[in-house]
Amino acid sequence: MSSYLTSAIKQFEYYKSLGDKTFNQLTFEELQWQSHEDANSIAIIVKHSVGNMLSRWTNFLTEDGDKEWRHRDQEFKDNFTTTEDIIAAWETGWKCLFDAITPLTEDDLERIIYIRNQGHTVTEAINRQLAHYSFHIGQIVFLGKLLKGNNWESLSIPKGHSYSYNEAKFSKEKERRHFTDDL
Repeated sequence: MSSYLTSAIKQFEYYKSLGDKTFNQLTFEELQWQSHEDANSIAIIVKHSVGNMLSRWTNFLTEDGDKEWRHRDQEFKDNFTTTEDIIAAWETGWKCLFDAITPLTEDDLERIIYIRNQGHTVTEAINRQLAHYSFHIGQIVFLGKLLKGNNWESLSIPKGHSYSYNEAKFSKEKERRHFTDDL
């Protein structure tokens, strides 16, 4: 199970890096772009994700994951004034997550924690949040790609490069490693 914790941390790091690489390609105006009034901009998705991270991971093992101080509905109102504000919030959320998950041990994985009074093992809670954040980061990347069009710098294997990518991978000896080790 220690490999589970290592893998989960690497997965969180990977999804964070996709967000980071997307932000690096966008202007502040693009981070705030909404397709219509009720749509979420990247900035709003970040604000919601950070609100979730702070609520879920603060005192993760001892308090309910939906804190009384969280005002979820406010997370869907963009009040950022600069790109730096968005990045600072993003980093604060991820720091909270990594500070909570990094010290966990195998013995913690079957402990019961609560989110809105629903019991989860720590493993289930990690999986729940990993899926939630990857969903929202997928939205962030999609919006970034949509906004940049032909100027988008691919975050994975670019179209038309699968053959050469696979050729390089299969030219190496088999070994056990996490797929993010090459990134």
